[in-house]
Order: sequence, then C-alpha cells, then structure tokens
Amino acid sequence: MQHASSETSAGRDGLSGGDRRVSRVMAGTSRSFRRAPGFAWWAVCVAGAAGLAIAGGAIFSNPGTVAQMINGGASSVAMAQAPAAAPAPIVAPAAGQPGTGKAGDKPAVSAGENKFGRPTPIAKPAGNLRIASYNVENLFDDKDDPALSGQLDDAKMLKPLEHRQAAAKAIRAINADVLALQEIESKEALVAFRDEFLKGMGYEHVVSIDSGDDRGIEQAVLSRYPLKDEKIWKELPLGGVQPERVGSDRNPNAGEPLVLKRSPLRVTVSVPATATAKMALEAGVEAQEGKGYEVVMFVVHHKSGGRATEYWRDAEAKKVVELVGEELKANVNANVMVLGDFNAEPRSNAMKMYFDSGLLSAFDGAGPGDLSAVTHASGRIIDHVLMSANLRAEFKPETKFVLGTPNRVNNRDWRNTPPPEGWASDHYPVVVDIVPVDQPVTSEEAARKPAGTGN
Repeated sequence: MQHASSETSAGRDGLSGGDRRVSRVMAGTSRSFRRAPGFAWWAVCVAGAAGLAIAGGAIFSNPGTVAQMINGGASSVAMAQAPAAAPAPIVAPAAGQPGTGKAGDKPAVSAGENKFGRPTPIAKPAGNLRIASYNVENLFDDKDDPALSGQLDDAKMLKPLEHRQAAAKAIRAINADVLALQEIESKEALVAFRDEFLKGMGYEHVVSIDSGDDRGIEQAVLSRYPLKDEKIWKELPLGGVQPERVGSDRNPNAGEPLVLKRSPLRVTVSVPATATAKMALEAGVEAQEGKGYEVVMFVVHHKSGGRATEYWRDAEAKKVVELVGEELKANVNANVMVLGDFNAEPRSNAMKMYFDSGLLSAFDGAGPGDLSAVTHASGRIIDHVLMSANLRAEFKPETKFVLGTPNRVNNRDWRNTPPPEGWASDHYPVVVDIVPVDQPVTSEEAARKPAGTGN
C-alpha cells in the first residue's frame, strides 16, 4: 500500500511521476486500441485474430438498464468563496457547421450531437456540496515518461488542445466542489491542466497517485476542501490466477496471480466546521456547532474489455467491496462514496456485488431507455456514484444529473470517424449533491435495496 500527501496550491509532492512499473500487456492489445474509447477497443482486440469487422456501437445492448446502487447519505459543502455565476451550457454544434480539420492532414472534424445525458447542467442550490465523477479520457501531458516505452510510450499521447478545452468547459459547467477523475497521467499533468484551464475554480487541493496501471493512468481528486488519508493498494492480490485465454486470445499472463493493476484511490474530503455551518444555514438544516463533515471516497477505474475481461472486473469489485467493508467496520458512521468508471452496467455481476453489500446508486431506479442517465458515448451506463446508508441520508436526488457532451453522430465508428467539434471525452460527468450535515439513518433507508437489479 502506498501513501501520498495531498497537494495544495503551495506545492507538489511529485509522487505520481516516476514510480511507474510497466508490465506485460494483454494479448492482441496495442497502444492505439487502448487510447480509443473503451466501448470499441476491446471488441477489436478480441475479434482481431479472426479478422472480424465489428461496428463500434452495434456490439452493445440497449442502454436502458439503469438500476443502480446507493444507500447512504451524502455530504455537501459550499465554499465560503463560491464560484461566480454558472458557466455557459454545453451544447453540440449545429448540424452542418463546418469542420476545423486541415485539408490533406486528417479528415475534417464534423458537427456532433448531444444524444445522452442532459444538454445543460442543473444549478447547484445554496447549501449543497457537489461531488462529480468524470473520466476525462487520456489526460496526458507533453512530457515523455521514461518508464513507458514501446507500445506504452506516452511521448505522443498529449490530449489535443481542443479536447482539453472542451473537458474544462464541462468541468466549469457542472461546478463541482469535489471532482473525482479517471485517466489522469500524473499529478503533474493534472496540476498543469488545472492551472491552464481551471483558474478561479478553487481547486486548491489535489491528490493523484500512481495506481500501477501498465499504460500510466491513475485516479485523482480535485477539491475546494482539504483532502487527507490518501491510500492506494498497488498490485494487491485479488485471489486466483490469470486464465489461459482472454476471449479468443491466448493470455500471456496465464497462471500468474490475479492482482489489482489499477488500484482504487481512497481519500477523505474534510469540510471545515465553518463551511458546514454556512451550508447548513443556507440549506435550512440544523448543524452541530463546531462539527465539520467528512466523506470517504473510493475512486475506481475497473478493468475494461467487455465480457472477455469480466473475470478481472468481478475480482476487482469484490476486493473494493471488502475494502469498503473494512472502512465501515472501523467507523460505522462513515460517509462512504464509491465512484468512477466501473466499466460495468447496472445488471452486471460486478455491480451486483456492490448492491449486495448495501451500497446504492445515485441513479437507482432509472428506467430502461432513460438516455439522460447514459454515461458513455457507446450508450452504456458504466460510470456510477454509489453511497453507503449514512451518506444516502444527506443525498439530494433532485439535483443529480449526467452532463452530455458532443458525441459522434449515430455513434459512428471511432476508427474512421474523427471526434466531432466540442469532443471532451468518451465519458460524461456524473454529478450528485449532498448537504454536508450528518443526518440520522432511518430503518427504512438502512434496509433499502436497489431497484430493478433483481434484488
């Protein structure tokens, strides 16, 4: 297990930069596939040996299943220095808008469409603490990491300027107090992104620790409130061994112990008593004098790859459930949130493990075909915010939302269709609000089961 101190605007500890350990890659996977949106690269890898042509979006089921997970109150804390007025909404370019690609260089960039999520954010009410999860898709800088070479070389992985600008626009639009991020290259890359694109947002506190991922991506948190007790579990044994085959391909790691290769990031958000009192007053709830509020976050990014890698994803979910259980055993009153890119839909085995443990989703009960709850450009719901019963008591369900950003029209094949104008990521921000004042948990809430998951 590895610890790192959080960074404030005063300095950086640099823990995420040089401790990467590059290990072998899954058979049939190349850097170019891994850089591609998660909904299609695994299909190419699995089908490559057979020479099959698979359309990126057609391989997936209807996006409707949204029974999700969460049984906990949530904490919310607005800064004494609240950000200025809400930014402009994220809107797809109008149809027929000219592209910006250079002739002879690459195909022209086309207009996109906002098919999933909300086209505009829900304003954050006074007194709410807003927490969001966002896979920003390969937020790499232009610095070459010497620990990454060959197929994993990051020298040319810089996220395009237009995509960084669009991601920052989405982040400004949702106006989260605490932002959990996935696919961050390093703390240095994140701080550079913050300093260039997120000035004035108040994200003075930063945590990002090397997770052990082969291609150098990690989970991170930007926060307006102090962060503490950071922890990861790099290469923690999951039990069992790697199988002989992954899909139709031979597994080069067959027989080796199954371990966490992209550790979750555990961090505590600590809202000072002064901020808690201010938000309680704004929200019209009673707060205990001199008492602050804390949320223990587990930021996850489970193994991608569809059914072929379900065995690994299930093992990761089982281990995270154990870690959350240990957290709640040590402090039964803890406000625990598990959020991030689960690469698993609500009815998957992995998500069932979370639900069975007592966690519920902020979007629990969303009906089949609810496009407003879709979190990925492929039309799937694979990014989630889960809460313990304690946290659920403070959750404000009326302001939860997924913010849609421009996507390829009709989910066109990413292999031959450039990202459209306004492209930020293949994932969308998932946003929840809580009032950061501990509330009693009712027996009904404690016994609540996820809706629509078969429980």
